[in-house]
Amino acid sequence: MPGGDSGMAERAPDPAGPIGSVTTEPLWVRRILIAIAIAFLGLFLLMPLVAVFFEALRGGWAAYRASFDDPDARAAIALTLTVASIAVPMNLVFGVAAAWAIAKFEFRGKSLLVTLIDLPFSVSPVVAGLVFVLLFGAQGLVGPWLREHGVQVIFALPGIVLATVFVTFPFIARELIPLMQDQGRADEEAATTLGASGWRTFWSVTLPNVKWALLYGVLLCNARAMGEFGAVAVVSGHIRGQTNTMPLHVEILYNEYNLVGAFAMASLLAGLALVTLAIKSFLEWRFGGSIASAPAH
Repeated sequence: MPGGDSGMAERAPDPAGPIGSVTTEPLWVRRILIAIAIAFLGLFLLMPLVAVFFEALRGGWAAYRASFDDPDARAAIALTLTVASIAVPMNLVFGVAAAWAIAKFEFRGKSLLVTLIDLPFSVSPVVAGLVFVLLFGAQGLVGPWLREHGVQVIFALPGIVLATVFVTFPFIARELIPLMQDQGRADEEAATTLGASGWRTFWSVTLPNVKWALLYGVLLCNARAMGEFGAVAVVSGHIRGQTNTMPLHVEILYNEYNLVGAFAMASLLAGLALVTLAIKSFLEWRFGGSIASAPAH
């Protein structure tokens, strides 16, 4: 009967389970897992952040502001921003070129290039810094030749930039490669068929298709560049007021028991990280479809 069939359809169980549930675990299991995740976030993320800002402001707002009046602190901030402003554009050029080549062309050594892009993820930053010292140091492979020509790399800005570029260059490329591969070559081939040149195709077709993933990668690269410690610590020489970046300056102040100054500088780094996270979250919310194919780091 039609009525009976309708009643049976209403009483039929939903094989997918309750609405909003994608697993068959009991409710108490899901609550425990959620509680564990929240506890870990609170213990290893929120509490340290709160502690940093609390310690930075423990002496009052005047003491907090006075921490940044120190010439060495200002030099560390300026150096960090300078290094990031050099390293990020360099990685931008490399990341776009590498992603374009890997996603759009077939060539010998392509798999090797992809592997090398991931190298900084597996190599310790300290080891990377030591490699640059062995290459460009006073007793390094090319260090004596550079010194004869008046070029100083180690314990100077060039060495810090090189170390920062090395540890950050996968970020932009790794955001773009999966997206470009997923998009394929149809749009570029269509533009070429219509008579567009290579550069015109890049600026009018390729770049607009990946612009949000590109911005996403730039944000991650910039955050990593400003927070890098290990590789920069090896090549900088810790020269106060000259080669100390913000993370290195935090370490020096902390070792000198200048806790207010150390936590004030750390709070600035944390604030920059939070701003980056906020922009990243906004991009994911607003343009999630455009960057869905890019892996998060």
